[in-house]
Amino acid sequence: MIEKLRNLLFKIFKKETFFGRIIDKVFTEEIFLYIVFGVLTTLVNFTATVLLKKFVFTAEQTGVFTLCNAIAWAVSVIFAFFTNKLFVFKSKSFAPAIFAKEFISFVAARILTGIMEIILPEALMKAGLDQTLFGVKGMVAKIAVSVFVIVLNYVFSKLVSFRKRKEIPPEETQSDENGEGEEI
Repeated sequence: MIEKLRNLLFKIFKKETFFGRIIDKVFTEEIFLYIVFGVLTTLVNFTATVLLKKFVFTAEQTGVFTLCNAIAWAVSVIFAFFTNKLFVFKSKSFAPAIFAKEFISFVAARILTGIMEIILPEALMKAGLDQTLFGVKGMVAKIAVSVFVIVLNYVFSKLVSFRKRKEIPPEETQSDENGEGEEI
């Protein structure tokens, strides 16, 4: 499917043109899948928020929406971790050490970018990026930060959480009693 989309784009923008080269570098299967699962992650987040608010935390008390939002964020980060691990970056290892490193670094990066999503829009608004969009003052700042955070999440996932490891030649590994390979 991604190849058909790329070919369609190359009919519009010839591969040797400026935009064609950008499409060739940017519109890859990995990035396409990252976008698809990012949209699904957002749907998981919104759905979890609505379901929690309508059926679990129904009281109209201060902080209830924030609690629902926090739980939905956690659910969506877990969903994003597994979809990114398995489908986007194709990290198939569930060895405890690798899995723990991937999970911890993924969640840590999402916490960092989550904090950025909370703090940066206000800072950008104070710096003058406080235009109204969709009837909401500062929405332009929120969108700008969201684009930055999406790119940063991709970079963290690709370069830290799901970084491809060098294959170790068989002669440089040692098997334990369970047949699991280990570096020497």
